[in-house]
Amino acid sequence: MALEQLAYLAAIEALENAENAVENVARQRQFIPLEPFEDLPDHQFIKIYRLDKDTATHVIDLLQPYMVAPRRISDLSIERKVLTTLRFYASGSYQADIGNHLNHAVSQASVSRCIQQVTDAFNTPNIFNDNIHLPRNVDELVRVRNKFYEKYNFPGVAGCVDFTHVAISPPVMNDNMYPEVVYVNRKGYHSINVQLICDADLKIMNIARFPGSTNDCFIWNNSNAFEYIRNVHRGGHTSFYFLGDSGYALRPWMMTPILDAVPGSPEDRFNNRHRTTRATIERCNDVLKLRFRCLLKHRTLHYEPEKSSKIINACSVLHNICIDRNVPQVDDDEILGEIDFGAYCLRNGSFSLLKARGSILRVSNSKQRTQKRPGDATHVCE
Repeated sequence: MALEQLAYLAAIEALENAENAVENVARQRQFIPLEPFEDLPDHQFIKIYRLDKDTATHVIDLLQPYMVAPRRISDLSIERKVLTTLRFYASGSYQADIGNHLNHAVSQASVSRCIQQVTDAFNTPNIFNDNIHLPRNVDELVRVRNKFYEKYNFPGVAGCVDFTHVAISPPVMNDNMYPEVVYVNRKGYHSINVQLICDADLKIMNIARFPGSTNDCFIWNNSNAFEYIRNVHRGGHTSFYFLGDSGYALRPWMMTPILDAVPGSPEDRFNNRHRTTRATIERCNDVLKLRFRCLLKHRTLHYEPEKSSKIINACSVLHNICIDRNVPQVDDDEILGEIDFGAYCLRNGSFSLLKARGSILRVSNSKQRTQKRPGDATHVCE
């Protein structure tokens, strides 16, 4: 009897040891991440991180001098920090979901620190100013202008301007400078109103960010891009200008459409060419938000405005790097929510045509009809 009990107890102990061994293996499988560069095929890597492997390696090398190297064996490597943050930019998911991803396997707190460190690195002046800047000399201005003319047969364009809203969670209400109410935009949700200027290749050349309720015209009139293009004209280079919609005031440095153009007239042909060329900035905004979906309206950045602005900057830098390195756009079956391309304006009143506008009317051969865009607002930039 005693032998039978001993055998029974030994069998139970062996069974418990086997169960513990299985649990340990399962636990190790759960928390040991994959190696994305080795274990993922190229198309899957791009789908998860929005960058190909060569570009991801380039970004890691770019950020490494501005990040703290791991000091202990348990510290996350810079590579893992960057990939974790790229996954957040690409999906906009909650931090816990990012950490539970099989390629990362880190805690929510670690994900938060990764996003903070990598985003700060992207916002260092050396990285940000090297990737996002207006033309720094006349030769660069000429290259931008020539590229627009080659693509759209529209002379003199130094960039296209538009606004978009990036949704954020409600900030604190007792901020003396920017209280919560100033972030509620005209559509009723909290956001940051972002002014973007791009070139003919969809590269972002300038960013300005203000609380969501800020009027588009106020942002433009107080942006460094406004001072930049005005100084270009004051310097005697009057053949360059930006393209804006009818919400902007017509100026020597800002070309806008002609209101109430008669179909088939030279003014109508000018508007068609203007609309086709200015659509570049709308495509730029589309590509930016589809590639880095943390910026989509229904994803909402759950951070304070200052950090949200830094994330917008970081995604814009990555957007330009992707264009420079010809990274393909992700094409998956995910159903996207509404993308906010910014508030459109209609300009009341008439202005005399500029000499440059007249020259475009004479050379334009387009026969398309002007179509009024739905949802246009009625405020006017002065």
